[in-house]
Amino acid sequence: MAEPVSVPKVNIEVLRKAISAEYRVVAENPEQGFHFHTGRPLAKILGYDEKLIEAVPESSLKSFAGTGNPFSLGAIKPGGKVVDVGCGAGFDSLIAARMVGDSGQVISVDMTPEMLEKGLAASKEAGLNNIDFRAGVAEELPVDDNWADVVISNGAVNLCPDKLAVFREMYRVLKPGGRIQIADILVEKAVPEEAKEDIDLWTG
Repeated sequence: MAEPVSVPKVNIEVLRKAISAEYRVVAENPEQGFHFHTGRPLAKILGYDEKLIEAVPESSLKSFAGTGNPFSLGAIKPGGKVVDVGCGAGFDSLIAARMVGDSGQVISVDMTPEMLEKGLAASKEAGLNNIDFRAGVAEELPVDDNWADVVISNGAVNLCPDKLAVFREMYRVLKPGGRIQIADILVEKAVPEEAKEDIDLWTG
């Protein structure tokens, strides 16, 4: 019998505010420099095709702060429906929107208003009308049941204490036979419980 998944004893609202505050800076001042890579250099490190990078408006690209390349896990077909969990400034969402084309749709979810605003502006600049940016959290996605063909996420799940709730939500919004394509951080050794409860370590 599988052991129950423990959730760190951390104040979720305080944690979300701290994470959102950090990514607000990434949205508003991406040149500042952070403890993680960002922007065009990061996209190249992660192996994104140069043509995909160039098709994204610079404003969105500068605030990209992912941890991998979810598109390396499988092609997204024209006409598909995609949910981007923790979309940030929309870098991956904009790429997905071009892949699915006018007959497809992307719903992009993030909890940081400044990131959502930046993503929306970039989608308008790119002339993409098939992206819907929505405020929300990964544990309670503002998406209908069985809506998506593919759920993507890039560097967001590691910031959520209740990962089981996140994956349940991803499963809920997926159509039968749909796919989850995640790029994220993994550790080889278990993180001590006291470290999981330290909000400062979640953000830096």
